[in-house]
Amino acid sequence: MEKETEHLLTEEIEDYKSLALSLPSYTLNQRQLCDLELILNQGFAPLSGFLNQADYYSVLEHSRLADGSLWPMPITLDVSAEWAKTLQPGDKLALRDPEGLLLAQLELTELWEVNAAQKAEEAQAVFGSQDLAHPGVRYLFQQTQGFYISGKLTGFSLPQHYDFFHLRHTPATLRQFFKQHAWDKVVAFQTRNPMHRAHQELTRLAAESTGARVLIHPVVGLTKPGDIEAYTRVRCYEQILKSYTPDSACLSLLPLAMRMAGPREALWHALIRKNYGCTHFIVGRDHAGPGKNSQGQDFYEAYAAQNLALEHQEEIGLQILPFQEMVYSQKQARYFAVDQFPKDEEPLRISGTELRERLEKHLDIPAWFSFPEVLQVLRQDYPPKHQQGLTLLFTGLPSSGKSTIANALALSLRELTGRPVTLLDGDVVRTELSKGLGFSREDRETNLRRVAFVAKEIAKHGGLVLCALVAPYAGVRAEFRAMAASSGGFMEIHVSTPLSVCEIRDRKGLYKKARAGHLPEFTGISDPYEAPENPELHLDTSLMQPQEVLQKLIQHLKNEGYLL
Repeated sequence: MEKETEHLLTEEIEDYKSLALSLPSYTLNQRQLCDLELILNQGFAPLSGFLNQADYYSVLEHSRLADGSLWPMPITLDVSAEWAKTLQPGDKLALRDPEGLLLAQLELTELWEVNAAQKAEEAQAVFGSQDLAHPGVRYLFQQTQGFYISGKLTGFSLPQHYDFFHLRHTPATLRQFFKQHAWDKVVAFQTRNPMHRAHQELTRLAAESTGARVLIHPVVGLTKPGDIEAYTRVRCYEQILKSYTPDSACLSLLPLAMRMAGPREALWHALIRKNYGCTHFIVGRDHAGPGKNSQGQDFYEAYAAQNLALEHQEEIGLQILPFQEMVYSQKQARYFAVDQFPKDEEPLRISGTELRERLEKHLDIPAWFSFPEVLQVLRQDYPPKHQQGLTLLFTGLPSSGKSTIANALALSLRELTGRPVTLLDGDVVRTELSKGLGFSREDRETNLRRVAFVAKEIAKHGGLVLCALVAPYAGVRAEFRAMAASSGGFMEIHVSTPLSVCEIRDRKGLYKKARAGHLPEFTGISDPYEAPENPELHLDTSLMQPQEVLQKLIQHLKNEGYLL
């Protein structure tokens, strides 16, 4: 373990801040911000800093720090190779949030490279898989940078939160709340989804069986891509809190960046809840599981998370409550654990996928499933498709016809609908938004992420966004999909015009230059194009006239409900 995070008096903090103004600054991303907050507020105790090499390798192999303390998750601070080249042990860095707020100083003691083989080892140890269908694996392989750094942390400030301030508590303030209200037993409920009647019944049973009060402790840092956004979920939690009897439950938000690591994650969550003053912790059948792998199988065995957490509950000092799925009996008008369900009828359940489909299609949701106040909040987040934002990503080889198609569709949409329509064309984007970027893989990915960010913001406000870009790499296109889909609909349209046709159409002579070796990073010739495997549409412009392509697109938008 690194030395304990330094805690300073107010006057000392001001002196350190003055010194930190002259230090090189490192801007933390969202995951790093979540991790730093929980290190500084001791939600990650016994951690007092980002892991050094000895702790890192020990966690991977044994789920323990080098000193033997139970800790299953590698909490690392990753930086780029470019940054790493400027660093050496003894250097001091000012860690800041994206707005420049100084949060901590890191006095560097170690930095080490994490190459592809090491990342594969980390993925296998933590997630039990190297399958990119796992969001934690995908983040590790595609977004985690190539060097880890560690050192002594001096904390100046926790990250600032301006939303739901009354629901944000440090471990110390929550433990104090429990003490003041004489809550000697507290059962924590972990969630990253809205809560419905089954969840309320599960927590009620947990409290009843233990004599504990309930802490609803949802994650509001990073969750699984595609999850309902935190603001909507918190409004749902505030509504469901009203269904509990007075002084039996409370709500507090956890600024955690989930890894979706199944069994290891369940153990991690239990340790965190112990730090927050809880005495009991509910672990579900597939706790923190990310769903199916690329072969359609669950990533983790059904009860693996429960078994691992139960194995360590005595060491943690917190009682694990393993619960089955709660399902509804129409005959008895009540919920049962699935293993105790009456044998003379079929249990009723609605999956998260089915719920989203019912919300999207404005179908009925039965009263036994959820509370009307919760459903009202959710329905506000699911307007009819013809009122939602929509992003269309046109991807294909240079000269495949992407810009022509996107421009034609943009003009037609302005005729057919009064909604705002924005065209983000690759050439224009590189002139205005991404001026200065080259055509290396890193620059291409940066370009696409910038476009995704802009598209997400437009779609968030109900706009239609048409993005015409080569976008040659599958990994960053998946990031684009996840980002854009968080604010509305998304369609990937592969303009699959053959390379031979694209070369004939090329007005700028770029293919000819690439064939001659004058353009070393030209997609389709000297740089690969990773064709989409499952786009919403394939359009081969060598087989259709422009008007046919346009009509096919418009009809598809109507069929999907985005146009009336």
